[in-house]
Amino acid sequence: MSESRGRGEAAKGSSGTKISEESMKTSPPALPWQKMTTPNTQQEPLHSQFLGPRVEDRDPLNTDPVIPLKNQPKDQLPISTSEVYSAVANFWKPWLSEDALRTLRKGGFYSQTLPSNLSLHPLRIISLNTNLYYSPNAVTLNLTDPAHQFEWLEETLQGSRQKKEKVYVIAHVPVGYLPYVSNTTAMREYYNERLVSTFRKYSDVILGQFYGHTHRDSLMVLADDQGRPVNSLFVAPAVTPVKTVFERQTNNPGVRLYQYDLLDYSLLDLWQYYLNLTEANLKEESNWKLEYILTKAYGVKDLHPQSLHGLAKQFARLDSKQFQKYYNYVFVSYNSSEVCSGECKTRQVCAILNLDRTSYTECIGRGERPGQDPQADQ
Repeated sequence: MSESRGRGEAAKGSSGTKISEESMKTSPPALPWQKMTTPNTQQEPLHSQFLGPRVEDRDPLNTDPVIPLKNQPKDQLPISTSEVYSAVANFWKPWLSEDALRTLRKGGFYSQTLPSNLSLHPLRIISLNTNLYYSPNAVTLNLTDPAHQFEWLEETLQGSRQKKEKVYVIAHVPVGYLPYVSNTTAMREYYNERLVSTFRKYSDVILGQFYGHTHRDSLMVLADDQGRPVNSLFVAPAVTPVKTVFERQTNNPGVRLYQYDLLDYSLLDLWQYYLNLTEANLKEESNWKLEYILTKAYGVKDLHPQSLHGLAKQFARLDSKQFQKYYNYVFVSYNSSEVCSGECKTRQVCAILNLDRTSYTECIGRGERPGQDPQADQ
């Protein structure tokens, strides 16, 4: 984290290569995080050992060395103490409290407050192990509360409300519906419905949610029971390219930086960087560039739920240039000639604005009518 005149920045992902000096001039300093993982489709035994020696190559935005982990498939994570959870807890011990390490060893989730000299309200990071809710995870099949994480989450959020804390939620598998295929949640539907309900209940406490998993760049807006936008959610693109059977193209690698207000922790902006794979392969060198700054790219004030809700409404319009720009960013500017219309656009827009089963189903139904705006009634 860094502090600058009441604003803070935190990066998501890392590259291990250079970011161009020109793009650096348009962005604040950052703290990149390195994450080395295998594709989501692999089924291998879990590993709990580190690869070995410390990597001294340093990212230009940071002076911290990077230590790689052995590849870890995400599908079959356990519901109790394991070698994998213990290994991660031991690795993160210098940075986490004893209480955070306890739940990390128990079920792969934790929470911790961040100190602040400017705000009267503490900021709590809640790191959920949503891999427990991932459909291919046979370990959690038919379990209502794997590792008792729901119970812990409710208690933690209630405690944050009582202490007047603000919360950022981070996790791997996102809530909501996948934007590239109809009627499919990223996690098992029961868990999705329960999480969405919990996040609505504590939307006065939660100021942002941050996910990964899809390797794509997307956003979502959580609405309350009356349809009012109450939470901003972001899915950051991955450093690793991947292509599913549902899609015609892959993604360029991406690394992201968020900006927030240090006084109230509201989300202000994000800087998205990318590596042009085609160019990198031709030149045999990597040059990370600024892809976009969200507020400037879309002409919105900030990343508040109301701002993103209004932006998504623009996406839903016929022949929306804003949406075509968004769809290009979904794949991290891999192929700007791709056009998303008809059912493709309906899936994208409905996934942005509808995270629960009822509203999503209604949205898809409206979008399937010829000439019907999927968000016309909202």
